[in-house]
Amino acid sequence: MYEKIFNLRYLRKSIYRARHWETWHWLVKYIPMIPFWVWHCVKARSPWFFTASNPTLTFGGYEGENKMEMYKLLPKGTYPKTILIRAGQSTSEVEALVLAAGFFFPIAVKPDVGRMGLMFRKINSLHELIRYHERMRADYLVQEYIHFPLEVSVFYYRFPGNHRGTITGFVRKENLSVIGDGVSTLHQLLLNYSRIQFRLEEMKLRHAARLDHVIPIGEKYILSDALNLSRGGKLINIEHEKDERLLNLFDNLSHTGHFYFGRYDIKCLSIEELKRGKNFSILEFNGSGAEPHHVYGNGNSFVQAIRILLDHWNILYKISTKNHKSGIPYWTFPRGARHMYQARKQIKMLRQLEFSLESQPIELPEKSTRDKVVLQHYELTNAYESR
Repeated sequence: MYEKIFNLRYLRKSIYRARHWETWHWLVKYIPMIPFWVWHCVKARSPWFFTASNPTLTFGGYEGENKMEMYKLLPKGTYPKTILIRAGQSTSEVEALVLAAGFFFPIAVKPDVGRMGLMFRKINSLHELIRYHERMRADYLVQEYIHFPLEVSVFYYRFPGNHRGTITGFVRKENLSVIGDGVSTLHQLLLNYSRIQFRLEEMKLRHAARLDHVIPIGEKYILSDALNLSRGGKLINIEHEKDERLLNLFDNLSHTGHFYFGRYDIKCLSIEELKRGKNFSILEFNGSGAEPHHVYGNGNSFVQAIRILLDHWNILYKISTKNHKSGIPYWTFPRGARHMYQARKQIKMLRQLEFSLESQPIELPEKSTRDKVVLQHYELTNAYESR
C-alpha cells in the first residue's frame, strides 16, 4: 500500500518536473547558452568582462559582493535600517548594538554576503537573535522588518552616457503558502499541493509543531518568510503596470548608485505608492549576476526563457564594454578567480548552516530525516543557482 502511494507521488513529481522547466537543474538550462557567454568573453578579451558593468559594486555585483556596500550607495530612507554584525562578536556586543540602533521586534537577519535566501530569518525576540548569532559563522545584517504587504522585482538597465534606462521586467512575489479549507490538516494540505512536493521534508520539519492542526477555511498559512525562488517564492507578471513614473523612479535610483544593470527587490505598500516614490523599501539590488525574474513569472516556454536570458547577456556585454572603453578596468584573472573561490566557499558554508541541526528551530528526530531535507535543498538550489 505504502509502496503504491510512494510510486504515485514519485510519478506526479516526475510529471510536474517534466512540464515545468524552471525546476530543472540550472546546468540544463544554461548549457545551451554557454557558447554565447564564451563568445562575449572572447570579444571582451576578459572572462570577467561583467565587472565593469556596475563599477561601484564589487565584482560588478555578479557574486560575492556585500550588501552593506550596496545599501551605502542608495539614497537614505530607500532601504531598511540596517546594522552589520561581525561573526565572533560577543553576545553582549550584539545586544548593545541592537538596542542602541533602536530596533523593534520582529527584525530580519541575513548574511552580508549571500544568495538564494540562505540563512535569512525573521527574528521575533532577543533570545532568537542570540541563538542565531551563536550559530552563524559569517558576518550578517540586522534589519528592521518591513511590513509592507507587497514584494516586487524590477529588472533595470541603462547604457552608460544615457540618462534614461529601460525596465525589462516587473513581477510580484508571493510567499510559499497554503490556504486552509477548514477540514484538512496542515500535513494534508502539504501533501496535496504540487508546488511543495519538491520541499515536502523541509516543510514537514519546519512546521512539525502544527502538522496536525486544521487550518481554518480561507486562512493563508505562510510556509516560508523568504520569497526567493529557491525558497519557494512564486512570481506573478505585472508587466502591464510599467509606465513612465516607474521608470523615472528607477532612473533616479540608478543614477544615485551608478548602477547600470541589475534587479531591484522591493517591498511596498502598493504599486501606486511605489510609482509615487513613497512607502517602499529596497531589500536588495542584485547586479550583473542577477537573473531577470520575468523569465519565470510570465509563463514563458523554455525557448522563450533562453531568448530572454541571451538578450540580457548581450545588454550586459554592451554596458560592460562601453564602461571599459571609458576607462573602467576589467578585473584581472587572478583577482577574479580568488574572489569567485571565496564567494563559492561562503555559499557552501551557508548551505551547510541552513539545514544543520543547530540552525533549526526544533531538533531533527533522526539523521535520515536531516539527510532527506539536505538532499531536497540541494536539488532546489541547483534549479535556481543564479540569483
